[in-house]
Amino acid sequence: MDEKRFQEIVEEIFERFKAYGVTKKEIENRLRLLLFEFKVLEEDARRTIINGLRKNYNIARADLKPPLTKISEIEPNKWVTLKAKVIQIWEPNSPAIAQSGLIGDETGTARFVVWAKANKRKLEEGKCYLFEKVVVDEFMGIKSVKVTSASDVKEIDEEIEVKEEGGEVEVIGALVSIQQNSGLLQVCKLCGRVVKAGVCVEHGKVETNEILRVKAILDDGERTYDLILGEEVVKSLTGIGLKEARRLAEEHLDRGIVLIELKRKLLGKYLRIIGELRFRTLTARSAEFFRPKIIQEVQKVLEEAGA
Repeated sequence: MDEKRFQEIVEEIFERFKAYGVTKKEIENRLRLLLFEFKVLEEDARRTIINGLRKNYNIARADLKPPLTKISEIEPNKWVTLKAKVIQIWEPNSPAIAQSGLIGDETGTARFVVWAKANKRKLEEGKCYLFEKVVVDEFMGIKSVKVTSASDVKEIDEEIEVKEEGGEVEVIGALVSIQQNSGLLQVCKLCGRVVKAGVCVEHGKVETNEILRVKAILDDGERTYDLILGEEVVKSLTGIGLKEARRLAEEHLDRGIVLIELKRKLLGKYLRIIGELRFRTLTARSAEFFRPKIIQEVQKVLEEAGA
């Protein structure tokens, strides 16, 4: 066991007993003895320490129920218990992850990760759960809740109202795909839908506006976003604005050349995006190219995969 994991267990136990005068040093001494001298398994050592402290300090089992933490109150490297609703389930991007997604309560939302080694039942979108003994992590400035083998997750018969979050966020990730309806487009003046051959699916034959837009998938290593880049942001990244896009299309007699150029300049690039996030859709207000610290990030992912 590495020192980080050791301290996580100490912190979790300390949070439950600190109100009774128990010190971190006392917990550390007991844990080192059990893990490194007597070679006790992690979960058995944790349970032994909790039962021993409860007996030594004459604490009733019912009094040790961990307090509930609201999502807006979670802090990195803290063990917490919370009630939350599963808003979204995402496709895992690593065999070390059983599930990942988004959970929320009346105070906000957070990501969650269930490690494959935790061997937990699958969570379902739309259902509410009690998450006990989960640890809070922070990656690239974004907090997430990690379900480990020490955690307990139980479905609860409650309806949790989730706070709808918008607000400005900063996300760093790789632009991994550019979707249809990107590039130099004609859109309906009435509804903004993309028009083909002058026909809107909603309004039929219509007058059109010409816009430049990119709809893409941004992957930050833990989840993906539906990213929308408007004309100003596209130009700041690629040098191609609406005027330049029109000129390209005229020179090549093909609007498709604009999308080809945008893909060449953007696909596979790391971006730092500041914009408005609503669940999965991230509308960029500004963007810049970003060079990640690859070695540090790979090391962090490897450490987490061993959880």
